[in-house]
Amino acid sequence: MSLIVKICGLSTRETLDVALGAGADMVGFVFFPPSPRHLSLEMARELGRQAKGRASKVALTVDADDATLANIVEALQPDILQLHGKETVARLRDIKQKFGLPVMKAIAVETSADLASLPGYAVVADRILFDARAPKGATRPGGLGSVFDWHVLEKLDLKPPFMVSGGLNAANVTEAVHITRAGGVDISSGVERAPGIKDPEMIGAFIRAARMIDNDATFAVADGR
Repeated sequence: MSLIVKICGLSTRETLDVALGAGADMVGFVFFPPSPRHLSLEMARELGRQAKGRASKVALTVDADDATLANIVEALQPDILQLHGKETVARLRDIKQKFGLPVMKAIAVETSADLASLPGYAVVADRILFDARAPKGATRPGGLGSVFDWHVLEKLDLKPPFMVSGGLNAANVTEAVHITRAGGVDISSGVERAPGIKDPEMIGAFIRAARMIDNDATFAVADGR
């Protein structure tokens, strides 16, 4: 199975077109005002039309209420809801039932202790995203360019598919996949020349690097086969 590549925090027609043209499997849109990548509903509607049928559209929210989610779903018509806050397992279940969409739950990771909540989320979530834990006092939970210890995820036995994020770039994505054996990678700040400003060349370079990873060969080495 080929590696799933997600470019997150897209906010302009131009950079979305670059990501789509380079072959991104998922394109992410941020709906969280403290983020420099926050998208208005009007722009979301426009970009949603542009991406339709070309890649899976992911709406990233942080502890959003039902009214906010309803507005986002109406505007973007996402394929997946990415829940990047402190949503409980019960909240995930409620959102799935109310909106009828798959959910991806982000888990903040620093040490193996951060995986304690994973079994509960794994029962409900359609996909798990492991991201670096934000430092104390940060105004947002992700998109900060921090890397976590990928070895925490070694030999992870998880039923839903999972992705890794946090500080990825074209130079380290191969190592991240080799260690974690993740089925997908998610990048935002690693393809930006400034916070919230995506760089077309960096997007292309990252996707090319990710596409060069042969999962089967990498996993065979990791398993000693």
